[in-house]
Amino acid sequence: MSQTAWTSQGGFFGHPRGLATLFFTEMWERFSYYGMRGILILFMVDAIQTGGLGLTVGRAATVYGLYTAAAYLMALPGGWFADKVVGPRNAVFYGGVLIAAGQFCLALAATVPVGFYSGLVLIVSGTGLLKPNVSAIVGRLYPEGGARRDAGFSVFYMGINLGAFIGPLVCGALGEHVAWKWAFTAAGVGMVLGLVQYKMGAGLADLGRTPAHDTAERAKSRRTLLGTAFTILAVSAAVYLLQSRGITAFTLEQFADATGYLIFGLVVAYFVSLLVSGEWDAVVKKRLVLIFLLVVGSALFWSGFEQAGSSMNLFAAQYTDRVIFGWQAPASWLQAVNPIFIITLAPVFGWIWLALGSKNPSVAVKFGLGLVLLGLGFLVMAWAAVYATPVNGVSPMWLVVAYFLHTSGELCVSPIGLSAVTKLAPNELVGRMMGVWFMGTSLGNLIAGRAAGLMEDLPLTRLFGTVAGIVLGSGILYILFKRPISKLSEGVE
Repeated sequence: MSQTAWTSQGGFFGHPRGLATLFFTEMWERFSYYGMRGILILFMVDAIQTGGLGLTVGRAATVYGLYTAAAYLMALPGGWFADKVVGPRNAVFYGGVLIAAGQFCLALAATVPVGFYSGLVLIVSGTGLLKPNVSAIVGRLYPEGGARRDAGFSVFYMGINLGAFIGPLVCGALGEHVAWKWAFTAAGVGMVLGLVQYKMGAGLADLGRTPAHDTAERAKSRRTLLGTAFTILAVSAAVYLLQSRGITAFTLEQFADATGYLIFGLVVAYFVSLLVSGEWDAVVKKRLVLIFLLVVGSALFWSGFEQAGSSMNLFAAQYTDRVIFGWQAPASWLQAVNPIFIITLAPVFGWIWLALGSKNPSVAVKFGLGLVLLGLGFLVMAWAAVYATPVNGVSPMWLVVAYFLHTSGELCVSPIGLSAVTKLAPNELVGRMMGVWFMGTSLGNLIAGRAAGLMEDLPLTRLFGTVAGIVLGSGILYILFKRPISKLSEGVE
């Protein structure tokens, strides 16, 4: 049977054969990312004597925030690099190679400290290459578009959450009950498995061509990749040496804060430049203002939600009773709760929006509701903190309830925001608007890390209560001003 016939009949849940390859590639990449993310801050604050880095909570949370922020921010140059140099197909493979190399560097971090920072930068660079381009290839499998394309992305999204569920379970058990290095090794091995099946599957399905057709251009792209990798390692080593010897004129925390201001400043400056430009009419400018408000709302949301891997992960490790029949479950296992809720709740929310029909809430109301649900989750955490002590931990159900509320909020913000941006932006700006959207996500991740660093200085009730107050207040504002906000979307349903 020919490839064309095989594809037309559907080879993976009724979809093109290439979807299976991309499904498992992304599943293993998310296994690697979330498996490592689930233990990252626990490893950083663990004592040197037991294999950790011995960092303070403030320093560890700042590193965590910078790392997660950079992972989203690198999607911008990663997409450009694929389009201009190596093509999406090669970008996915090269990104996976960098991710695997980064995980193996982290496995050596306890004995080779510079390996930690090099590992993080390699993973960030690899994620920037792989993450946006694997999604782009999925879209190219469906040139006809339509409902079949949407269904294909739904199947692909299941692979993301399957990896996000399994990763913390495997890496968490290895890291917290065996040794941190084996957890990072497992994350690296997972990415290698993804690369192997990607190469094998790519030979059986058309995943698109690369612009580097001749031998000279392919060699140039490989040299570019190797040069980038060596530059990353050299810069990481230099930064580590300068920081460890106290030579730098700024602290890591100051650098993180400056980065946050820079990201926000760039977003504001970009929107201002569009609004003062004579290129767009009044209707388009109103829509651009709405996109800016959605980017701000997204940043606010992720500034709370992404504390799942930092402050809430530390709460699970230090203030939660995880003993089951005399055996203590890894704290990082609670990181698997969110993907479970995503898998079970996503169809429910999709059905609710359709069932409401003409009464379907506006994007402003959905964003407001998402922020309110996030705030309620942090109120639950503030309540739990009243009873929590390092000696007497609280039930893990406090965290499960909080994650349920946070996931419900995510389903009101993330898919809704992505859809709204693609509809509101002019065709000429859709790509750039998606880049700005990810900049908002990056800023939210950075703020989440900095907020989690306050666990050392603030009582937990105050920390979680403050976060709850900020996001609840923001959500209520979006709901109260739903009419003027909705007027900005003139002509778009």
